[in-house]
Amino acid sequence: MNRLASVLSQVLRFTIVLALLAAIGAPSFSAARRSGRVARVQTGLDVLAAQKFAPLRGKHVGLITNHTGVDSQGRSTAELLSHAPSVQLVALFSPEHGLAGRSDEKVASTKDPATGLPIYSLYGETRRPTDEMLQGIDALVFDVQDAGVRFYTYTATMAYCMEEAAKRKIAFYVLDRPNLLGGEIIEGPVLDADKTSFVAYYPLPVRYALTIGELAQFFNVENHIGVDLHVITMRNWHRNYFFESTGIKWIPPSPNLRTIKGSILYPGIEILQSAGVSVGRGTQTPFEEFGAPWMNGDEVAAALNVRNLPGVRFAGQPFIPIAGLYSGQRCGGVSVKITDRFKVRSMRMGLEIAAILEKLYPKQFEISKMIELVGNADTMQQLQSGVPPEKIVASWSESLTAFDQIRRKYFLYK
Repeated sequence: MNRLASVLSQVLRFTIVLALLAAIGAPSFSAARRSGRVARVQTGLDVLAAQKFAPLRGKHVGLITNHTGVDSQGRSTAELLSHAPSVQLVALFSPEHGLAGRSDEKVASTKDPATGLPIYSLYGETRRPTDEMLQGIDALVFDVQDAGVRFYTYTATMAYCMEEAAKRKIAFYVLDRPNLLGGEIIEGPVLDADKTSFVAYYPLPVRYALTIGELAQFFNVENHIGVDLHVITMRNWHRNYFFESTGIKWIPPSPNLRTIKGSILYPGIEILQSAGVSVGRGTQTPFEEFGAPWMNGDEVAAALNVRNLPGVRFAGQPFIPIAGLYSGQRCGGVSVKITDRFKVRSMRMGLEIAAILEKLYPKQFEISKMIELVGNADTMQQLQSGVPPEKIVASWSESLTAFDQIRRKYFLYK
């Protein structure tokens, strides 16, 4: 009887706890499972730390990182590696925007006040590590949060470093991190092979749906880099996760990519800037609005809403950027509201915006200059010829299917 009473007492206490959790609005276990929040995602850095840095023991390490390279407790990769047992941290390397992720200009090499180590800028006099920078290094470690977008330069920096490491037989380690846009939806035209550059390293679609570690594997094989590559994989990440599902603290990966919402809209909004449109740089909400002094925001928003684009709505909203294109000038603007992030197709949205601006403002909107980031001549020819954006998107189908079949070979997660 005493044992039965004890069991009943425990059941009663558990029931009371569940009732209290429900009363304060805590999610049930089944709700947590449905929302993908059962287990917090551990980044490659978290996993490496749990392994007590065993893969790097005995190595002289160069670390490519910035302010996004932190573990679940907020400790930087540089701090952790500088104290890791039997690991010698030799130098730091920073991508565009610098180690602190704040600069919008070229970045000079300097010294790290915390560790006293040199910080070699890969967005200054050179975009590749040199012999001098790599002296005494037998392992390069890459830990940077990217944006999941072809023209975001962190991926090119990684690839350039992989190439230089391969030439010198230096091992290359990628500490994997989530793709901000998930790992399922691919979108946009595939880059023309003759248009590679620092904002277009390899013929990918704009939105490629691979983690940075998966992308490293893809580059290594498909671009024949041949570096000794090691990816420290995440735990608990799934392909259907947008960033909110990870449980990881949001850190803006660059000065203007400030919000998760902005990261979703970024691919389709950013392609407009070279054509003479402010994409919200110098405002509180970059990539969540766009405009120009010659635009009527209400008119453009109304034309876009007629298109009934999935997952987004538009509203006229003037703004005055304090930096960037049209700094200090009043812009007729349009704000973009996301109604369903899973349905948003930002590249389709960008083409729809471009088509409307070309129709309403053909003298001001320099549509031909969009080629820089769109990176596909056929897409631009169709757009300039007045082909409806939905038909342009349909024309990508064959190349995206072919890319999808290749990218699946490099999946590290389900």
